[in-house]
Amino acid sequence: MTAIVEPAPAKINLALHVRRRRDDGYHELETLFAFCRDGDVVTVTRADATDLTLTGPFAGVLAGEATDDNLVMRAARGFCARFGVEDGHAITLDKHLPVASGIGGGSADAAATLRALARLHGVAIDHPELFALAAELGADVPACLLGRTALGQGKGDALQPLAPLGDRPVLLVNPGVGVSTAAVFSRWDGVDRGGLGDGDVWAMAAAGRNDLEPPARALAPAIDQVLDLLGRAPGVVLSRMSGSGATCFAVFGSVAARDAAARAAGDRGWWTLATFLT
Repeated sequence: MTAIVEPAPAKINLALHVRRRRDDGYHELETLFAFCRDGDVVTVTRADATDLTLTGPFAGVLAGEATDDNLVMRAARGFCARFGVEDGHAITLDKHLPVASGIGGGSADAAATLRALARLHGVAIDHPELFALAAELGADVPACLLGRTALGQGKGDALQPLAPLGDRPVLLVNPGVGVSTAAVFSRWDGVDRGGLGDGDVWAMAAAGRNDLEPPARALAPAIDQVLDLLGRAPGVVLSRMSGSGATCFAVFGSVAARDAAARAAGDRGWWTLATFLT
């Protein structure tokens, strides 16, 4: 039986500017999405009924949730309804990314499920209905479905692809705390500090910021310690919190500098992922 294996790479926000609150409950954003080489993995095969198996170091975190509410299952049900698929599917989610951590774990898993099902059933990956379904599942899911460097506007789902970043060494660090996206957004101070500037991705990122850092740091002070370590690390090019936190990232000029910072973070008992931007 054919098994479709689809990566669900970690997403980071090189910059995240919050412009205003919208009437629909979302916020108007300008953000630079980038993707890492590593993350979770979704495997899909045809089956008599659709079910979800969780594996990997963070499987236990999701095991307590209602399976039907999992974004992967919602993506599978939505795909079958949207494209008239009656088959069942055995889905395995190999969970390596921490949950509620600002690096798109759930969104990346849902997007990988959509890509895997599209491959299995002969649906084009760029099918407009696939992206429409992704937008219904969550604001970050379309970007994760696209899976490449992009400018995100609107609630983050209006995407403009940008040039690839190449294999830049990057380190992701989470201090072992989860923060609620809703709670972080609710504490945003409502001040529009302006949009992204001009130039290439790195110029925009360097001049940018993450407007959700202050409220996230207030909710999870451990983020301060992570940002301090990454900001002082030798060889760092750019460091910032990703999304609504609590995961932070640092882009480095060399693999050796990245790995040295990873060891320093690991010595504090923090979760780390030493990888590359794509």
